[in-house]
Amino acid sequence: MPSFLRTAALIATLLCGSLVFAQDIPAERYHFPLTNAFEATVAGTPAYLRPEVPSDEDIDQADYRLSLNPQREFALPDNFWAVRKLGYRLARQPQAAPLVFIIAGTGAHYSTGKSEWLKRLFYGAGYHVVQLSSPTSYDFIAAASRFATPGLSEQDAKDLYRVMQAVRAEHHDLPVTDYYLTGYSLGALEAAFVSHLDETRQSFNFKRVLMINPPVNLYTSVSNLDKLVQAKIEGVDRNTTFYELVMEKLSRYFHEQGFINLDQALLYDFQESAYALTDEQLAMLIGASFRFSVADISFTSDLINKRGLIIPPGTEIEVGTSLEPFFKRALLCDFDCYITQQLIPMWRALYDGGGLNQLVDQVSLYALEDYLRESDKITVMHNADDLILGEGDIGFLRRTFGDRLTLYPSGGHCGNMSYHVNARRMLELLRG
Repeated sequence: MPSFLRTAALIATLLCGSLVFAQDIPAERYHFPLTNAFEATVAGTPAYLRPEVPSDEDIDQADYRLSLNPQREFALPDNFWAVRKLGYRLARQPQAAPLVFIIAGTGAHYSTGKSEWLKRLFYGAGYHVVQLSSPTSYDFIAAASRFATPGLSEQDAKDLYRVMQAVRAEHHDLPVTDYYLTGYSLGALEAAFVSHLDETRQSFNFKRVLMINPPVNLYTSVSNLDKLVQAKIEGVDRNTTFYELVMEKLSRYFHEQGFINLDQALLYDFQESAYALTDEQLAMLIGASFRFSVADISFTSDLINKRGLIIPPGTEIEVGTSLEPFFKRALLCDFDCYITQQLIPMWRALYDGGGLNQLVDQVSLYALEDYLRESDKITVMHNADDLILGEGDIGFLRRTFGDRLTLYPSGGHCGNMSYHVNARRMLELLRG
């Protein structure tokens, strides 16, 4: 064989090898019913396609509160009484068992729907389960974040690690055989940074780490979500807001049904009706939800650090003070605004850092590429049509994780998490 053909064959082998090693699930073998990424993200998995999991009545669980920053507890305004201590939820098995920590996604509380579903799945499989709020949720920022400026992945991981250690100390009598870690969306990226931190501190020595729909480039992911609120929607003008349009459709749907049903199947059934939201309307709904999360971050971080960006300097906030004007002001600050005004100054103060590109590399999976490639205990589940992925992100996941990546053809952003096929795969990956 001529030398150039041998070289070409070698290159082809290397390229193909990097692709086929990933556990790609072909579309013809994957029967998740929602192939529209926007619909899947919003509506999630239909109830009849979810596996059977324990109900709350069958789970021995309770909520607890940690005092992690006593000095800040007394500095917070009186109307922040509910978040002066950090809440979390523990579900315990009746016997010795492995324990899995769940890290919620962007802005999410520990009791959010996705965390609750994962709790039921893992508890039913025999795990103790601890549910943690996202470091970007207002309760975590107020009670557990040392710098109250989330978005610096390494620092967020240190905050989470401190919380995990405090949880273990509070339940020192809980019989735990091994520790596991998982997270979805931003919580998945944070799980990678927590696992990396644990390699040096070795407090938990996590046996398996499962990342569900993580962002690869954090800036790309938040930019994708931020842009969704810019969708142009027919019927929205000066006289009719987007929210009025959605409510009108929902009202007509419920009137036609003859009853109001607000269970988890609502959005799936609604999207099957004549009043289904368009892609543009769904995009606006997803983007608006994210923008509210960013507003929470901007407001809470500014309040605690007294930066005067959202809350004017010298403003006294008391029990009767309306927070609505400040929150409206925070809604005008998108993620770029938060990065520029609050995150980059904090990053430079902590790391003597440079510009935006350096920050992006440090807070994204790029910073852990070598570790993620070499650590066999870390696995990833993702969707090829995930809204938070950008150009080259799937290639990065293939190169870095190889056969530890399971890639589904559809499901949007976390929309297929509770699909029975995905649920079975989650348990397989945790068990190794």
